[in-house]
Amino acid sequence: MRFEPVSADPRQQPPGATSTAPPLAAPNGRHHQSAPTPTPAPAASPPPQPPPRPRMDFQVVRELRRELTERLTLWQRGREFTVDEEDTERARLAVAVVAEYADAVRRAGTPMAAGEERLLLDQVTAELVGLGRLQTLLVDDTIEEVHILGCDQVRITRHGGGVDWAEPIADSDAELVEILQAAARRGGATERSLSTVKPTLDLQLPDGSRLAAVFLVSHRPYAVIRKHNTLDVSLDDVAGGRGDLDEMIDPLLRDFLRAAMRAGLNIMVAGLAGAGKTTVIRALMNEIPPDEPYVLLEESRELLPARRRERHRAVMSFEAREGHGERGFDGRPAGEVTIADLIPLSLRMGVLRIIVGEVRSREIVPMLQAMTTSRGSMCTIHARTSAGVGERIVELALAHGREMTVDQARRMAGNALDLIVYVTVEDETAIGGRKHRFVSHVEEVIGAGEAGRITTTTVFGPGPDGRAVPRHLPERVRDQLLRVGYDARLLTRWIEAGTGAWRRPRQTRLARR
Repeated sequence: MRFEPVSADPRQQPPGATSTAPPLAAPNGRHHQSAPTPTPAPAASPPPQPPPRPRMDFQVVRELRRELTERLTLWQRGREFTVDEEDTERARLAVAVVAEYADAVRRAGTPMAAGEERLLLDQVTAELVGLGRLQTLLVDDTIEEVHILGCDQVRITRHGGGVDWAEPIADSDAELVEILQAAARRGGATERSLSTVKPTLDLQLPDGSRLAAVFLVSHRPYAVIRKHNTLDVSLDDVAGGRGDLDEMIDPLLRDFLRAAMRAGLNIMVAGLAGAGKTTVIRALMNEIPPDEPYVLLEESRELLPARRRERHRAVMSFEAREGHGERGFDGRPAGEVTIADLIPLSLRMGVLRIIVGEVRSREIVPMLQAMTTSRGSMCTIHARTSAGVGERIVELALAHGREMTVDQARRMAGNALDLIVYVTVEDETAIGGRKHRFVSHVEEVIGAGEAGRITTTTVFGPGPDGRAVPRHLPERVRDQLLRVGYDARLLTRWIEAGTGAWRRPRQTRLARR
């Protein structure tokens, strides 16, 4: 096959976009103009941005995708094949099509670099499965979060807090919606949709990232991608054992949480969005014995990546399912299965440990009920402050129905929970710093006090720099910790000193008293 030149379609970058290297060359040898190279940041500034990626000519990508589709259709015609065989043939044909195009470019006198050819192959494959230019964001490990504000406004937050603007993700808002709809059809184990009936979307992408999207009810289609680059993490890693991770806990807190997991304490991990709650709960899950059966409940799967399931061979992973079609007498769409529906089922699966990815509505009541009859269960919850976690629990519990009261919700929480771990995020990017994520509080839940409020003891609380240091010895769970070999009295001298065992000083730009 002879590839014909494809005309270029130059685009303006949004204000503040980072510069990029020259684009792929078409066979006629013409190049787009490249943006100037950015000036290196001074030493005191945040870490420099990664090398710019080549700018892609997406008309070339679409031409190659069409050629790949035609060849794959010819291969499929008149034969029986399995899904694995189809995937293998698709990958082989993609390599062949891109290699032929690269040869045509070389013959035209404008050789293509190996990195550009690999990027082109990734993009052609992404176009075929429906992710389009979204794939270029998913394969960039320096990206932490992406805000897609219409097809041409793509804001990127990188690790360390750097912010820049990327090239348009689609030619129009309508094409952006098509990309999101394709991701909904292919993502997750349960059916998802983005349509006039269901204008919102929440799912896990193939690389483990979390995608939330909305259209019709918004001025333009919007989407947010939160990338999870720490899918496999342990307590040692978040205690400073990995250089690419924040030091979220110190060795004292690591040993305490490890003992809490061995003792089967019920733990709630709280914090703001993006604070690192999922990272902490993944690290805690790493302490579960490999052969122990437990139930994992999530709105969309993100806590346990596929490669971790080899370690947790006995895990039973459930995912909520969206309803579609008309609503029944209970006001719910046909086919809907919520976390609240799955918790009673989990209790019949013969396990002692239930983990819920996030409680954000009425499912907190069956979750607390399950915790009163289980050991080692965990969940995450959004809360603005450590002191506000108790009231946040009550607020969500009242959404369960009119039969729930404030006093009843507090008694349930006091009986069900053993520890509340609060994760703090401090964002200093606006003043030239970075995001800091760390555990600031570990509260032992004593029960419901005389005034009806949830009574807690601050076992670890904020030290001089805001990070958790030992404050008090645990009371109610002390015997459970002793039974697994952990003597909390080891914390006494640290409590008297008022310090922790953090390995590195916190590099903050905020003055503290």
